[in-house]
Amino acid sequence: MAETTLNADAQALAPQLTALRRAIHAEPELGLHNPRTRDKIRAALAHLPLEWREGPSTTGLVGVLKGARDGRRVLLRGDTDALPMPEETGLAYASAIPGAMHACGHDSHVAMLAGAAELLSARRDQLSGEVLFMFQPGEEGHHGARFMLDDGLLDPAPDAAFALHIMPNAPHGMIGGRAGALLAAADMIDITVEGAGGHASMPHQTRDPVPVACEIVTALQTLVTRQFDAQDASVVTITMIHAGAAHNVIADRVHMKGTMRTLSAANRAHLRSASQRLIEGIASAHGLSAKVVITAGFPVTLCDPRAVDFGERVAQAQFGADSFQRLANPIMGAEDFAYVLEKIPGAMFFLGAAHAGVEWQACCGLHSTHMVLDEAVMPRGAAFLAGLATRFLGNGF
Repeated sequence: MAETTLNADAQALAPQLTALRRAIHAEPELGLHNPRTRDKIRAALAHLPLEWREGPSTTGLVGVLKGARDGRRVLLRGDTDALPMPEETGLAYASAIPGAMHACGHDSHVAMLAGAAELLSARRDQLSGEVLFMFQPGEEGHHGARFMLDDGLLDPAPDAAFALHIMPNAPHGMIGGRAGALLAAADMIDITVEGAGGHASMPHQTRDPVPVACEIVTALQTLVTRQFDAQDASVVTITMIHAGAAHNVIADRVHMKGTMRTLSAANRAHLRSASQRLIEGIASAHGLSAKVVITAGFPVTLCDPRAVDFGERVAQAQFGADSFQRLANPIMGAEDFAYVLEKIPGAMFFLGAAHAGVEWQACCGLHSTHMVLDEAVMPRGAAFLAGLATRFLGNGF
C-alpha cells in the first residue's frame, strides 16, 4: 500500500480529527468510566464496519475491523481519560469541567486512533486479518488496560500491539522509540511515623516525629544513590508531608506519600524491601515506630526490539529517513500500556507535538496546566498507526 496515499488520506481527515479532539478536550472525564467520551467515539465511528466489544469493569471500547481474508491480528491503542487538575491554557475549547483537563494528550490519542480506523476501514478489502482499536479509560493511575485485559476484551491475544503518545515538548512530527525499557514501573509509598506529641517548648518530653520524618526523606535519597546502579535508574520522591495543626504543638505523627520509579523487576523488588527496612529502622533508632505501605502501580513498559525496528522502518517509509529518533534513555514516567506489552509483543512510540518552528524545548510538558499541542500532527499520527497495522498484517515484524 503506497505510504503517500495513506498520508494524503490522513491529511484529508484533519478537520474531523480536530473536531473530535476538541469535543473530547472540552468535556474531560476521569478514571475508569468515561461515558461521554465513549459516546463521542461511537458516534464518530458509527459509519464504519466495526464490531464493538465492551466489558463490565470500564467504559473501554474495542472496535474490531475484519479484513477481507484471514490472517494476523494487530492491536492499536488510544487512552481516553483526563487528569484531575485545572486547565489554564485559555483555549476557546478549554475544559468546561472544573478540576479536570486533558493535560496528557489523551484527547489527541483518541482522535488519531479514530483516524486510523477511518483509513483502515477504507482499505478493508486489501487487508488480511483483523485490527483491534482499543479505546482505553483509566490510564492515569487507574489500571484501565489491566481491567480491559481481565474482562477478556483482547482475547484471543493479538499477534502485536502498538500505541502512540504525543509529546508536546518534542520536535513537531518526530516519532521516537527505544527497545527494552521505555518507561518506568511506578509504585506509591505511604509512610506514617508515630511519635508522641506535646508542647513545642518542651520537646524533651515528647517523641517528635518531624525530625525523624526529615531524616527518612534524606536517607531515602542516600539509599538510591548508594545501593542502586546509576545506569539502571531508580527514583524515590516524597511529594507530600503532613503533620501538626498549630505552631506551638509537636504532632503525634507525620504522614508522607511519594512515588518509587524503577526500570527493572529486580530493582523494583529491592527498592521496596530496602525502603521499608530503612524507614522502620530510622524510626526505631529514635524510639518511634513507622508504618510503610507500598501500593503497586504500573510495571515497566518494555518494548520488543523487533517491534521498535519495525516501527522505525514504517516511519521512515512514510515520512522520510529523518522522521524517527531512537531515544538514548528511558523516561521515568509510567504507562499502563505496559500491561498489554507484558502479554503481547509490541511497542509504544512518541510523536512530537510542539508547534512547527517554535523552540520546542521551551514548550510546556505533559501534565502542565498550560500544556498545548499542535493539532496539525494528528494526521501524521493516524497515518503512522494505520501504517503499522497494514504492514504488520501483510508481513509481520
